[in-house]
Amino acid sequence: MNENIPSGFESLAATSRALFPKESMLAIETRKKRLFIGIPKESSLQENRIGLTPESVRVLTDNGHEIWIESGAGSPSKYADHEFSEAGAHIVYSTKEVYEADIILKIAPPTFEEIEYLRAGQTLISALQFGSLTGDYVGALCRKKINAISFELVKDKSDTKPVVRAMSEIAGSTVMLIAAEYLSSSSEGKGIILGGITGVPPSRVVILGAGTVAEYATRAAIGLGAEVKVFDDHIYKLRRLKQNIGPYLFTSTMDGALLSQELKLADVVIGALSNREGRTTPMISENIVAQMNPGSVIIDVCIDQGGCFETSELTTLSRPVYRKYDIIHYCVPNIASRVPRTATNALSNIFTPIFMDISKHGGINEVLFTHEHYRSSVYIYKGSLTNAAIAKKFNMRYKELSLMIAVRN
Repeated sequence: MNENIPSGFESLAATSRALFPKESMLAIETRKKRLFIGIPKESSLQENRIGLTPESVRVLTDNGHEIWIESGAGSPSKYADHEFSEAGAHIVYSTKEVYEADIILKIAPPTFEEIEYLRAGQTLISALQFGSLTGDYVGALCRKKINAISFELVKDKSDTKPVVRAMSEIAGSTVMLIAAEYLSSSSEGKGIILGGITGVPPSRVVILGAGTVAEYATRAAIGLGAEVKVFDDHIYKLRRLKQNIGPYLFTSTMDGALLSQELKLADVVIGALSNREGRTTPMISENIVAQMNPGSVIIDVCIDQGGCFETSELTTLSRPVYRKYDIIHYCVPNIASRVPRTATNALSNIFTPIFMDISKHGGINEVLFTHEHYRSSVYIYKGSLTNAAIAKKFNMRYKELSLMIAVRN
């Protein structure tokens, strides 16, 4: 009869639910930081890109970030000031004013005059252009006690370099359009079509290097019907390219005799060789270039890293070619600037999530501490040189970035 009579504890518990343990809401620490980003107008005649599109600016400003853009910065990419203004950016009318931002996003490296606008604690995100770098320039940046990030060296979680990949895709797709232009008689070329038609032998294209530029250039050339031959000393790159393009693609290592023979017969030669130190020594001697067919076209994509040809000299978008041994040389260091709107969209797709990441983790120092893949892009941290390759090139002292970040003072 006592089975249904609750015990004293059960009775007490039933009348006082306060004795049961309850889940309580705890405050969650939020580290999200509001970013202040400045985008100056590019002063280099070679540079037509801008780091963010109006669409990306809207995404960032909607998330509470402040963006200042110098008037006219988007004009070369066909973006008007009012488009950025409508997206939430603040338009400023002097370079000095835009450099008040905490993070400066540029495409071309700042000039010595622009370096003077920098202040201690700022973060500069721009190209590094290792081939034209000088010790005095590095020293000037270090004296400003800033953080400097090279976007060519930025890596993602898959350990690839997204900016280099995107710009290489553009360059590879564009070089064949350039080659077709200078092969035509309207540009005083050979007067032949890039590719081939029924009953007419196809034009011959030789590509030095088997990276991303080579892949996209090969696709474009084969699509037009050209005969393509690719040379590289890295077997794994050649194998990967062959797998991506197809088994019919001609590939070879840098066999001196075979390469010389193919260069003499080529209508177009693309130089797309680079090395890990960011600089290329000329692979093709002046003597071999002198034996090429008159009117042939050389496009040296790696001219900003030293060039692939002994006859290569820097050219500009306004004067892109010159002739040497009656061979047309195209040596513009920034091919992506020919199509700045496309390039800007590609860059914006990369920089926007990076800024969101920086904000999410509480700032530059914090994101470097938690995300190791970003560290390879930092070459100056709090005024100290942290890139071993730069230090070796200019015989300068450098500090280990990982140790500096660990201290976090």
